[in-house]
Amino acid sequence: MIRIRNGLLLIGFACLISGVLFGLFSKQHVTLPTGRQEVVFWHFWGGRDRSVVDHVVQQFNDSQNQFFVRAVAMPGNNLQAKLFLAVTGGDPPDLVNQDDPILADWAQRGVIQPIETIAKSEEIAKLDRWMFQPAQRLSKVNNRYYAICNGLDIRALYYNKTLLEQEGLQPPRTLQDLDQIAAKLTPDAATARAMGLYAYLPDSRRLWAWGYVFGGQFYDATKGLAQVDSGPIQQATRWMADYGLRYGPDNLAAFRQADQSLPGKPFPLLPIQPESMVGRYGLIMDGQWRTRDIVEFTSKRRERGLPCPEFGVCPLPSPTVPMVQGRSQAGWVNGNFFVVPAGANCPEGAWEFMQFWIGLNQPKWAAQTCAAGGWIPVSQQVVETETFQRFLIQNPLFATFVELANSPNQFPTPVVPGAAMFKRTVEAAAYEAMSHPEESVTPILKQANQRIQLRLERARSQ
Repeated sequence: MIRIRNGLLLIGFACLISGVLFGLFSKQHVTLPTGRQEVVFWHFWGGRDRSVVDHVVQQFNDSQNQFFVRAVAMPGNNLQAKLFLAVTGGDPPDLVNQDDPILADWAQRGVIQPIETIAKSEEIAKLDRWMFQPAQRLSKVNNRYYAICNGLDIRALYYNKTLLEQEGLQPPRTLQDLDQIAAKLTPDAATARAMGLYAYLPDSRRLWAWGYVFGGQFYDATKGLAQVDSGPIQQATRWMADYGLRYGPDNLAAFRQADQSLPGKPFPLLPIQPESMVGRYGLIMDGQWRTRDIVEFTSKRRERGLPCPEFGVCPLPSPTVPMVQGRSQAGWVNGNFFVVPAGANCPEGAWEFMQFWIGLNQPKWAAQTCAAGGWIPVSQQVVETETFQRFLIQNPLFATFVELANSPNQFPTPVVPGAAMFKRTVEAAAYEAMSHPEESVTPILKQANQRIQLRLERARSQ
């Protein structure tokens, strides 16, 4: 029995009605070919990415004559309420794409079904051999596939290569290198204000990445215990908070706030003024999608005959100091994944479409999709195709992210019930520590750990 609270039903009722009406409207414009089974596919993509999704769907529909996928673009807001209500109402979609940390919650509530109930045992075994380890981690609950990851999001360190070379600096290989670059370019808040930039600033939301880089784990799956207050996580938090001691937390908060108020929120590594060669940061952590911003920025500058800085990207540098067992090529990974709702009318068709999308049997199709969308494949076999290799030659910055996608040191938010709360609580603790850098991080992280552990135990009791 699916446990859904009455409040959720009330909140989501209007959302369900709008979703159903949207689905009915779409059906009026799509004719199901004779002899085919329909696969209703909910996804959240819009803008230029939606055309890529539509193309994948068209390719799949043209490749065989048994199934016919009908893609329905669903707004991300209240998608969970819409799905829960559709499942309880007996008319769920056959396939849903998601990127929020909800997999274990949905599995526990019985909203989705294990992939092994749809796929053959040899296909499951092939996934374990074929799929990148970080993608497997995003797909499993208690070592069972409840999802199929179809694209990875990796974070790395972007840098303004022109700026570093002008100052006689090299891209950081260690965390100490990064600290030295920051100290040389912007030794204090007054220098940063005068230059209009900070060389580097940690972001409280990125404790997830730095915690893994410092050698930590936020959760012990074997014991079922949160480890937010463990030594490596404390060391990572302390390192991040020390930037507040150097520059002053109020100065950093004001600078961060200005990032969010910029028109269109451009990638803050990129210069805004035509005559400038430096943005608001010299180095910044971000995901592979920013390579697209850099390509567009460079192209527009060259069209206007303006000087253009060079940019680079490298893995997050790990610490090399006593008492810290850091990890190389480490960080926090996220990504998109497919799930099959309970009661789906055509789970077999959903599984066939998932295999097609990720390239499990035909990597060349997946390579075309990833190249068109600027998405990281979930398998080395797709990476090695001629199509994707051409894409990497044309987009050299992207190659670093693809390399990191195959690293065993890339970890997601723990896939446990309450993962969204887990993620928010860690980020809030990091924010508090960075806002009060003069205080010890230990009690802040211990309190966060206690809240998370209570949530984990409550979920287990349910």
